[in-house]
Amino acid sequence: MAVAMNCDMGESYGLYKMGDDEGMMPLITVANVACGFHGSDPNHMRSTVRLAKANGVAVGAHPSLPDLQGFGRREMKIAREELANIVIYQVGALKGFLDAEGMVLNHIKPHGALYGMAARDAEIAHAICDAADIFQVPLLGMINTQHEAVYLARGHRFIAEYYADLFYNDDGGLIITRKHDPVEPREAAARSLRAVEEGKTKSVNGVDVAVRADCVCVHSDTPNALDVAQAVREALKAHLN
Repeated sequence: MAVAMNCDMGESYGLYKMGDDEGMMPLITVANVACGFHGSDPNHMRSTVRLAKANGVAVGAHPSLPDLQGFGRREMKIAREELANIVIYQVGALKGFLDAEGMVLNHIKPHGALYGMAARDAEIAHAICDAADIFQVPLLGMINTQHEAVYLARGHRFIAEYYADLFYNDDGGLIITRKHDPVEPREAAARSLRAVEEGKTKSVNGVDVAVRADCVCVHSDTPNALDVAQAVREALKAHLN
């Protein structure tokens, strides 16, 4: 089974630094690049695209709710059409920088609270698809959620994602935190390998839940992100595409 390893990146803003993109980029195969609404700015977007190109890493858009101060991790009430426009605006900006570097847009992956909202709410998932209809690229998400149900029903290619450095509830839902704590690299690697090979992971209460890992994500803002990424990469080396 071929698996991609992805990371949310390019999230620094102005003089404020978020994550070690230079250290992380050689360890992954796909970068989800912030588009300015939760992190990043024009300079960081272009420099991240250039860094990905230099390392042979594919680039997708990582659009969010318009919540720069909250890093896109606070839920908001936004109607479907406005939300679709917000996503189109962000993806279009990143695509411009990809075009400038002779690269293609690989996928779209909503960020933070928007990702969680689209997992639960079909109308939000449809807004994501309304934007994706324009760009015609795959969408990243989680199985057994509205990501899978709506994205596939709308005719979009769905790439199932597993999180090495976050935890799951007993229903298989992702526990999205405002701030990421360190995780034990070997445990994250073992969980990731099991997700790939068995399609299962343990919830926070020790219950086996179903997952699928077409790609495995490590967040760049996890405090020990590089150690986690190195351990996960080593564990998955036989599966990485």
